[in-house]
Amino acid sequence: MTPARRAIGFAVCLATMLLAVLDQNIVSAATIPIVRDLDPLHGVDRIPWLISAFSLAATAALPLYGKLCDSLGTKRVFLGAVATFLLGSALCGAAQDMDQLIAFRAVQGLGGGGLMSVTMVVIAQLAGAGGRGTGRGAGMGGLVAGAGMALGPVVGGLLAEHADWRWIFYVNLPVGVVVLIASALVLRLPRHGERRRIDFFGAALAAAFSTALLLMTEWGGRDHGWGSPVILGLAGGAVGLLALFLWRQATAAEPLLPLSLFRIRTLRVAFAVQGLVGVALVGSMVYVMLHLQLVRGIDPASAGLFMIPIAIGMAGSGLVTGRLGARGWSEKKSVISGTACAAVATLLLSANGTDTSLWAVRAELLLLGAGFGQTLGQLIVLVQQAAPRHRLGVATTGVRFFQTLGSSLGVAFFGTVLARVYADRGPGGSTSAIPTLRGEAHARAVDAFASSIAVVFLCSTCVLALALLLTLRIPRDADAAGADRSGTRRAGAGGAAHRAGGTTDRRAVSTDGANDARERAACSPDRGSTATDRAFASPARPPR
Repeated sequence: MTPARRAIGFAVCLATMLLAVLDQNIVSAATIPIVRDLDPLHGVDRIPWLISAFSLAATAALPLYGKLCDSLGTKRVFLGAVATFLLGSALCGAAQDMDQLIAFRAVQGLGGGGLMSVTMVVIAQLAGAGGRGTGRGAGMGGLVAGAGMALGPVVGGLLAEHADWRWIFYVNLPVGVVVLIASALVLRLPRHGERRRIDFFGAALAAAFSTALLLMTEWGGRDHGWGSPVILGLAGGAVGLLALFLWRQATAAEPLLPLSLFRIRTLRVAFAVQGLVGVALVGSMVYVMLHLQLVRGIDPASAGLFMIPIAIGMAGSGLVTGRLGARGWSEKKSVISGTACAAVATLLLSANGTDTSLWAVRAELLLLGAGFGQTLGQLIVLVQQAAPRHRLGVATTGVRFFQTLGSSLGVAFFGTVLARVYADRGPGGSTSAIPTLRGEAHARAVDAFASSIAVVFLCSTCVLALALLLTLRIPRDADAAGADRSGTRRAGAGGAAHRAGGTTDRRAVSTDGANDARERAACSPDRGSTATDRAFASPARPPR
């Protein structure tokens, strides 16, 4: 490709990443106007589904995208993901009720699952063999991710308040059409000459397991008792589907998530921590917005501005972590300190009431962003360091899979907690009825809702406390590996791109300690490895 085509290609990738990040954050600020228009009676109780439908569909599609790129070529998969996302956006804008909107959000999520991950593959291929453009693209991607996270709720609130909530979906169309046309005309990416088998059955099992688990969390204790046949059936189905998925991954020639990766302790811990942090991250952001709008009476546009401190905290912590890393501060220490900061922030948020200073809320959100910024950015670095080179892409996709699944479960779980606590403390009726109440009944309902939100943040604190305990289990040799590196560190902006939902395909520098060398030996290429696996496989190097 010529330099001009390559520059246009990078611009197209950045625009695609902006679409993905904006859409992940734009809906949260417009939930109340959407509910008021489509389902004023029961809509608030269904907000978790509105958020989770996108994430669940993206989670189901995510494991497939890497295999599809290898089999069909990155350009085709990239165009297909963008087209699917645009189709879902158009359908969401035309939805006539909450059922349709939730279903169309799932269609949008099928495309959205590939926007960030496949875009990072495109950037890597545009960079060429030298790979110098990959770091530059990742750095720009970090800036786009931070801007999208800060602007998403603001744009969503402004459109919902001054135009129509449907424009939060229609706004994707003109940008997406330009991306499609430019990609089709400009991108010239290498095509794979070998078609590889794709484990669609394994992907279907993963999607079915995720759905059963989410339904159990959503319905349990609210629509159905925890001991009811429906919930017990979903629990049994989830366990059975998980067992089938694990069996499939153990026997498939090209598994979506090789079980051999879990023999590496660093990966086991990182996957678990990433899932728990995903639970707390999205749940905290969604219910902060609900608190501001329903308890404090702030309009959607102004409530969206409260996401800016989170974005500033994430970007700032990424920059500071990069500086500290250059002086020997390891990734393990960053993950521990970041998880601790996030836990303290959610604990402070749980103490907020109806008269808490809004500047105090902003400070708490700044601390929350600083904590998540350290944790998520450095977890991906730890995973890429610990993964065998021939499994680097699968390991990176696995991190994204656990984070997205955790986010979906977090919204549903916290929604269930909120509904149950409010039912016990409120004046009667569901949370959806709060905007329609007047006088003393409204005041009682707001107080009950505020105390229910506090319980949600306490649950988030407990989740992060568990994640903090797990971070202490990260092997010491991973800590030493981080201190051993000189000058080969990921920039904080690159980590921000991953925090917004992207996955990078960077080749990490392998720093094998004695223990990790033994663990990696369990993941050595076998007879079922693909051509890509064999190409990346290399003899173990002695520890540095």
